[in-house]
Amino acid sequence: MSAKRLPETIARVRITRQSWQHGLLEGEVSAGEYEWQFQWHFSRGELSVKPSQGRALIKEPLGRFLEKQDYQLEPGGDYAFTIRAEL
Repeated sequence: MSAKRLPETIARVRITRQSWQHGLLEGEVSAGEYEWQFQWHFSRGELSVKPSQGRALIKEPLGRFLEKQDYQLEPGGDYAFTIRAEL
């Protein structure tokens, strides 16, 4: 009996703006057929993702990624992380 592998999707993140004074990081994220814009107010712990279509699939894993990588993320940088779901 073989173990069934969980589905995986690579999410790609591009940081477009960073403001330490305002505690803000902005960018774009795409996974599968979806694309979103996000604003992360890290000083308040608030993450907003637009548009709403598919937002429930990306918001939690994106939030975990941003919290884990926060000081390493720079504007113009391209990053990726794996989501344990097929999008």
